[in-house]
Amino acid sequence: MISAITHSARLVRAAFVFAREGVFGVVDPSLVPPPGQLALRLARLIERRSAGHGPRLSRALTRLGPAYLKLGQFLATRPDVVGVIMARDLESLQDRLPPFPQAEAEAAIATSLERPLTNVFASFGPAVAAASIAQVHRGEVLRDGVRQPVAIKVLRPNVAARFRRDLADFFFVAHKAEAYSAEARRLRLIEVINTMSRSVAMEMDLRLEAAALSEMAENTRDDPDFRVPAVDWDRTAHNVLTLEWIDGIALNDHARLQTANVDLPDLGRKIIQSFLRHALRDGFFHADMHPGNLFLDDAGRLVAVDFGIMGRLGLKERRFLAEILLGFITRDYRRVAEVHFEAGYVPSHHSVENFAQAIRAIGEPIHNRTAEEISMAKLLTLLLEVTGLFDMTTRPELILLQKTMVVVEGVARSFDPRLDIWKIADPVVREWIERNLGPVGRVQGAIAGTGDLARVLMNLPEIASRAVVVLGQLETMTREGLHLSPETIAAIGRTEGRKHRWRTVALWIIAATFIGILIAVRNL
Repeated sequence: MISAITHSARLVRAAFVFAREGVFGVVDPSLVPPPGQLALRLARLIERRSAGHGPRLSRALTRLGPAYLKLGQFLATRPDVVGVIMARDLESLQDRLPPFPQAEAEAAIATSLERPLTNVFASFGPAVAAASIAQVHRGEVLRDGVRQPVAIKVLRPNVAARFRRDLADFFFVAHKAEAYSAEARRLRLIEVINTMSRSVAMEMDLRLEAAALSEMAENTRDDPDFRVPAVDWDRTAHNVLTLEWIDGIALNDHARLQTANVDLPDLGRKIIQSFLRHALRDGFFHADMHPGNLFLDDAGRLVAVDFGIMGRLGLKERRFLAEILLGFITRDYRRVAEVHFEAGYVPSHHSVENFAQAIRAIGEPIHNRTAEEISMAKLLTLLLEVTGLFDMTTRPELILLQKTMVVVEGVARSFDPRLDIWKIADPVVREWIERNLGPVGRVQGAIAGTGDLARVLMNLPEIASRAVVVLGQLETMTREGLHLSPETIAAIGRTEGRKHRWRTVALWIIAATFIGILIAVRNL
């Protein structure tokens, strides 16, 4: 009960901030049940007069602190959950906070690396960038008597405890929503928060970001147009990450790119094809490829930084992606629909023909058009409507991929407004299909399948033994039924009673607090 009250109190504060910033003003009342419509009207009473200007949700999340700010960034990749309009609002959310003191950063580094700062770095400058989880300093190291610049990323002090508290509130809301809403269960809100929790946990261990950098460096070793900074493992720990300093031109600095006479259309091609190679070939891609995280080095190669958010695709998802893209490129909408059914993403009771018709409605308006003529927001809206219409269960990895593709195309389009993503994607997609789904790929798949079959055969005696035990238990249950002891039945009853009482108390507390806030504001 105490836990429910604590969660409720913090959530009431968050609701008040949302109301003051006018977040509830963008909600369509017709889509909300009658009790919710009353709550919306009450929330509008405490809205600030100037709240209608600018990105409302972004302002509210920034006010609520680092965890909410990170939640907003994460939900920007999930338009299926928050809607396309809200997702576009969240894209403008800037994860920029004031830096924490230099002395605290120096102490954190010395503690993490178990050495005095002067024994680790030849110089350690002030923060050059600060976000919700960490900040970056420029420093120097001595290698063979030569000073070399490095980037040093340091976690914020006590950030983990703050995130744990707020994530517990998010889980509380997700569990309640799935308990009462079929749509919330379809969207798998608990899994959404779980995914965010895992992502944040990985961002808070900088050794894992270093490992992601190392893995991508191996994957892209022979790529002519892309590379990542080298990791200094000797100066990297849980709270500290040391990397090669990148002196390239940031892709959000259009003035410097023009001054350097960079071939901008070719730069757009590099961005899209590099991303598709990582997603299809490696199944491991940078999922936050906004211009601030991309640089162009002196050799004309893209250099990516900030590997806190990464995406992974299994072979099944990569095949799905390749065939979907090829289907749109060749306008084979029937094949696009079949791939959805083969992957198990659309329930089998739906019609392949009807789904192909819905896919055609998405593909035809964008065929043979340049990116300048394509509304990606409209396309994304259609895709989300189709997934809901055909009961397609939310796939977080595909949503993240889809959202990253939109961001990548937007970055590339800023360099070439006439860019056609389908023509640029065509050679990369066809190369992957020929290599993996052509004759060579089929032979490799058969060899891999033979190995899997051999492992199954080796474990067959153990599997058979377990099957006999399970069948015996099922037979006993069928003959005698499932018995529960009186103590178990009583315990279940007590648990359900406590849940009901606590839920009622929590709801009354929320209602009373909200009414009190309204009365206080009206009396101001």
